[in-house]
Amino acid sequence: MAAYLSTELGGSANQTSAPVGYRPAASVYGARLKRLRATFTLNTQTTSDTLVIGNLPAGATFAFGVMNASATLGASATVAIGTTGSTGKYRAGAVFTAAAPTLFGVVAAVADAPLAAEEQVFVTIGVASLPGSGTFTVDLYYSMPN
Repeated sequence: MAAYLSTELGGSANQTSAPVGYRPAASVYGARLKRLRATFTLNTQTTSDTLVIGNLPAGATFAFGVMNASATLGASATVAIGTTGSTGKYRAGAVFTAAAPTLFGVVAAVADAPLAAEEQVFVTIGVASLPGSGTFTVDLYYSMPN
């Protein structure tokens, strides 16, 4: 049986040995994991509003995110997490009915190369307004070269 290396260890997909002299990218292999935390007080924000989480720096590689709310965001309101031009880059628009920590991360964003430039990340609200009270938090985890 063949033992396949991860893309990070082998330099490309489905390698059984790394090329001579190949070293994994420091942005994802052995890198430091960092967190970008955003806390919002719910106040009936509408579909024309955005909730700005913050800026991911150039060189960042997205790992995953965690959303949490003190109460459900409702059965109608959808939230997407992304950037200008790709509002669902990190989480596609969907309802968030859990009042508990919930992991998210679009595979394409997780597998992306490190960011070439800083990008602002925000929550886009769709379909209906958010609740009139409560707390909503979003944590984005990303790695940076050592």
